[in-house]
Amino acid sequence: MSRDSASRRFPVIITLVVGLMLTIMPLPDAIEAFRPDWLALLMIFWAMQLPRTWSVGSAWIVGIVLDVSYGTLLGQHALALCAITFATVRFHLLMRVVPLSQLAATVFALLALYQFILFWINGVAGVSAPSVAYWGPVITGTLIWPFFYIFMSGVRYRSRSGA
Repeated sequence: MSRDSASRRFPVIITLVVGLMLTIMPLPDAIEAFRPDWLALLMIFWAMQLPRTWSVGSAWIVGIVLDVSYGTLLGQHALALCAITFATVRFHLLMRVVPLSQLAATVFALLALYQFILFWINGVAGVSAPSVAYWGPVITGTLIWPFFYIFMSGVRYRSRSGA
């Protein structure tokens, strides 16, 4: 791996580690159900910006790490992250040119797909959870997406310019 390639991957890896920390950080019970899916948001962003580098394979690895850290069924989050990352990579050219409000609607659909896959796997496994545990992250993730997108675009710009 060349130095230039390593310097381009470093900001992505750092943001994924920070996203994992935000995901497993304990929160009060009252707001736990409304924690955004940070790793899903990060995978959508990086798959949209760098689809050849951060694609389904990296989503699988991130999902396995998330499954191990949560102690859930192995492959549950990996499958869900792969599905939304595949859809993002497939339509990344369209997603990059739409206005931010339409992009937020697309992110809503992707996060809903992510939670549906988790809901489906938990249903097959016999794990029950309240509906707010599935819809809370979708709503909060959609609401913070415009700010998250602007912040991450700044991070990507600074990492490319070397500032």
